[in-house]
Amino acid sequence: MRDQSTRPTRRGVLFGGAAVAAGALATACTSNNEKDDPAPAAQAGALGGDNDKPGKQVTIGFSAPAADHGWTAAIAKNAEAQAKKYKDVTFKPVQPTNDINQQISAVESLISEKVNVLVMLPNDGEQLNQVARKAMDAGIPVINLDRVFPDKLSYRTWIGGDNYGMGVSAGHYIGKKLKAKGVSNPVIVEIQGIATLPLTQDRSKGFADALKSYGYSVTAKQDAKFTVETGNQVASNLLQAHKKIDAMWNHDDDQGVGVLAAIKQSGRKEFFMVGGAGSANAMREIKAGNGVLEATVTYPPTMAASAVRLARLLAQGKGMADLVELEPPQSITLASETVTRDNVSRYLPLGFES
Repeated sequence: MRDQSTRPTRRGVLFGGAAVAAGALATACTSNNEKDDPAPAAQAGALGGDNDKPGKQVTIGFSAPAADHGWTAAIAKNAEAQAKKYKDVTFKPVQPTNDINQQISAVESLISEKVNVLVMLPNDGEQLNQVARKAMDAGIPVINLDRVFPDKLSYRTWIGGDNYGMGVSAGHYIGKKLKAKGVSNPVIVEIQGIATLPLTQDRSKGFADALKSYGYSVTAKQDAKFTVETGNQVASNLLQAHKKIDAMWNHDDDQGVGVLAAIKQSGRKEFFMVGGAGSANAMREIKAGNGVLEATVTYPPTMAASAVRLARLLAQGKGMADLVELEPPQSITLASETVTRDNVSRYLPLGFES
């Protein structure tokens, strides 16, 4: 799950094939109208319906933090773009904000307007839990996006990324490459987001666990606060402290802009780097193939598009065609994909701009 802080989460994935898969599940669905559908036991043979065709008119409320970061900006854009694809959807976004009280008030206004379903990326899951529960108690299903509410009665479905999985993906890429090169005691450095956040701790644990399977460990790590400026400073410090580095993992492609700038300024090229989140600029760097950045592991803001699809299904009483069950699941965790030069052309259209 994501952090419960006011910082942007992620970041990752998409971006990735996982988000595409989740979107595909939400796209191809089958009606749950008893007079149109076969008995539940027979539905496994009737998958691949036409749920994208216009149906019951629905209003989807949307609330998210301020778009002051590449990933959070992409969340809002993905949600709005997806909603525009449906003639039967009225999309009602409220003013994005990083202020907890303002977000609560904005969500309360959507409840008062009696939207059919609510998609929420809370600034803080704990502090927004009560207003989400208020919506559910009012009969408005809540799609909890990324930062989870602690009370399961406060949301109908949660969809988000896999922070631990990001670390695992990065660790396996680095571990496999170093093992293939026969490196026995590599210098591996890690640039985190905000070290105190649960999401960062999950990413670091996944990274350490994956590296351990190759007999490796992290030599040094430091957090860069998810900002370009701090990313630049931290990368400069690590480069000065270690005259030789074998591999680097940077948790966040947005702060990675500063990290890469520091690396280019240093002229160092003896190591390779893995990014995190799946930004378009990171993917372009990978595609160019003339720098240290070889891969990025995803945390998809496309989850917002999938959340809108799920919201529409719930409001129209439909299920997901690739599942036998009649309604969408209660929880969807998107996988963290590894984007390299070999597959970057496939993922680049899904990257977000830092």
